[in-house]
Amino acid sequence: MTADARHVPVLLEAAIDGLALTGDGTYLDATFGRGGHARAILARLAPRGRLVALDRDPDAASAAARIDDPRFTFRRAWFSEAAGVLDELRIATLDGALLDLGTSSPQIDDPSRGFSLRFDGPLDMRMDPTRGESAAEFLARAPQRELTEVLRDYGEERLARSIAAAIVARRASRPLVRTGELRELVAQAVGTRTRGDWHQDPATRTFQALRIAVNRELAELSLALPAIARRLRPGGRLAVISFHSLEDRIVKQFVARMSAPFGGDERAARLPIRASELPQPPLGAIGRAIKPGAAEVAANPRSRSAVLRVAERTGAAWPEREPRA
Repeated sequence: MTADARHVPVLLEAAIDGLALTGDGTYLDATFGRGGHARAILARLAPRGRLVALDRDPDAASAAARIDDPRFTFRRAWFSEAAGVLDELRIATLDGALLDLGTSSPQIDDPSRGFSLRFDGPLDMRMDPTRGESAAEFLARAPQRELTEVLRDYGEERLARSIAAAIVARRASRPLVRTGELRELVAQAVGTRTRGDWHQDPATRTFQALRIAVNRELAELSLALPAIARRLRPGGRLAVISFHSLEDRIVKQFVARMSAPFGGDERAARLPIRASELPQPPLGAIGRAIKPGAAEVAANPRSRSAVLRVAERTGAAWPEREPRA
């Protein structure tokens, strides 16, 4: 079985339905992964349709190279580079865009990438191994306070201070360079203290936090949402699949903010002006958040935390100054 075959796209039909595809439209898959969503989009496009896919993972680039379709273009790029890629391709507007924020199964299952708790491997965790510092390099240089903040804010780890102190104490004698070493250290730091999430490995939140920090995931998402959404033509759809509360909060707040007739500015909301006279919002939320059903979770347990949110571009102009979060 190939790595591509092992990866099961999450909320595939719901995401494709959310995009409301038109056969001749131009679409962006900003997180190609192993191509599950991209292939489903291509299957529904007419001969004049077009799909541009992005990913920073070199294995994703290899998977994309196996798609021989004149309607398909792949670029190895980060979220924050999406606008530049579209400019390079002379694409001014999009009919839809999809962001699947999950880590692909082949990434997790490859010990050499350092994402998994289940396999011992180099402590890397970079989605693009050619750029930025690895998790091992981050752990070797980050002050204890920064480690604590990363574990607390990105991993929602209530024992962040104890784990950070253990990391600093350990690196004084020898560096942490293997995933197995980190997993063992966290287990020792946590000890027998109750966590309320006994079904998880004690190091799960630490691994999540480091992966987010090393890949700048939340910052990249915050940059990508407005850059991509403003490219949508009126009626174009933005579909985003999140896998943990931090990502979903950013997506939810962005859609809510850009769907408010006063641009999310509470001062404007208090002005004695009819709502119909306020600047209209550039986005509108489509339905409620969608989660996998019992059958999908049973078939693919990694889908259990997924949340899909969809928004549609209105005819209103995108604000020159976007409202703050």
